[in-house]
Amino acid sequence: MRALRWPATAAILVLAGLSGFARPAGAAPVVSWSVCPEDAQVECGKMRVPADWANPYGPTIELQMARRKATDPARRLGVLVVNPGGPGGSAVNLALDSEFFGADLRKRFDIIGLDPRGVGRSSPVLCSQALVDAKPSPLVGSEAGFRALAAYNRRLAEDCAARSGPVVAHADTGSVVRDVEALRVALGEPKISIFGASYGSLIGELYGDTHPATLRAVVLDSVMDHSVDVDTFLAQETASVQDSFDEFVKWCARDTRCVLRGKDIPRLWATLMGRAQAGTLEDPYDPPAKLGVWELISAAFSAFYDPQWFSFAHYLQDAVEPAGAAGRRAAPPIDITPNSFPAVFCGDWSLPVGDFTAYRRRIDALAKIAPQVKASPIALSAAAGCVGWPHPPGSPQRRLAPARMPMLLVNALHDPATGHAWAQQVAAQLGPSARLLTYQGWGHVAYSHSPCVKAAVERYLIDLTLPRAGATCPAVEPEPFGIG
Repeated sequence: MRALRWPATAAILVLAGLSGFARPAGAAPVVSWSVCPEDAQVECGKMRVPADWANPYGPTIELQMARRKATDPARRLGVLVVNPGGPGGSAVNLALDSEFFGADLRKRFDIIGLDPRGVGRSSPVLCSQALVDAKPSPLVGSEAGFRALAAYNRRLAEDCAARSGPVVAHADTGSVVRDVEALRVALGEPKISIFGASYGSLIGELYGDTHPATLRAVVLDSVMDHSVDVDTFLAQETASVQDSFDEFVKWCARDTRCVLRGKDIPRLWATLMGRAQAGTLEDPYDPPAKLGVWELISAAFSAFYDPQWFSFAHYLQDAVEPAGAAGRRAAPPIDITPNSFPAVFCGDWSLPVGDFTAYRRRIDALAKIAPQVKASPIALSAAAGCVGWPHPPGSPQRRLAPARMPMLLVNALHDPATGHAWAQQVAAQLGPSARLLTYQGWGHVAYSHSPCVKAAVERYLIDLTLPRAGATCPAVEPEPFGIG
């Protein structure tokens, strides 16, 4: 569920509102708007809400947002609240992006990106960088290591709370949905539409479940299934990553531009995994640093997002033969550690893994599901990151009620982060009013990978016209980039 990538800005470090203050009795949230410094065509807004919605007159936090107004006001359809996922991606940056959404959507909607609480500019959860960098691998190999993992998570939560205030204990998506509803009321909009990608799909799901009367339309792109238990969560996520590895192998066999074409990639991978396990695998792009098993798995997972098959093939070739990496201009996979955000994940998921013996049993079971990738980096990071986390989830898993209005779900058939099975399961929960459009290709966030999906999404948001049942969009073969 890694966020879409937009450049970070200095505003992400704003500390305003972290300590909060008491709200006057009876006060309702209001938004104050000003011109965004990044783009004069976009307004930036601020709104204060309770840190804990169960204590509406307690400490508050500041939320920030950006609004790109409809370019054709006479034909304006309303507000489109957008979120790129993560957890941890900035919705403000998505609204500031003038090219992500098509011109027709920009004509008809005020596009509003509200950074979720704890994220980006909205009272961000701030923690010691040294402590974050000391995060242990989820591939714990001993009872002592498991105890150390729990102690680390408690220490991280304490450090983050000391620096960030009450938002750490209330960063769950259920609270974000309350924030979105407060925004709708503050704007005076009778209904809103939502585009939620990746982890942002959870915002759309829960808002539709709790506020169906004020939802005009919702697109869930790369769908989270917030009903699965810990074992299903781990197994289905891991199966999705293994599927993406298998698709990479198939691509390399058919594309003459793959530098590993003709080679036994599973065997080559096994060799690299063995060297990583032994501590002798050198990072081809950062020698003499070594890559462990977790780093190697995470590199593959990250490469499958776009997917970056061409550069990943070079990465593996250079890892086998480090001398060949000299002068290489091929970009290594981006973000070799998953973007897992404990304050959000542990606020949304009950992921009990038991004691060390039970935890290792789960890891061993995942390795049988995925002989190459062993585990989903983001799923195992989430489960490991919640071991010992001191705050109980505010929005734990539950099934969704049947949708009360037409909803559009889109998902790639080969998505490494939100597998197609999740989209099918959520569509079944939502019932006949929901429609799943399958992109038959690869990567994460189908809207950005397929012109066919993009057209269907925009047609639905504008006209409320759903694709036919069982509709698909053809795969688009990835092209090389980052290769010199």
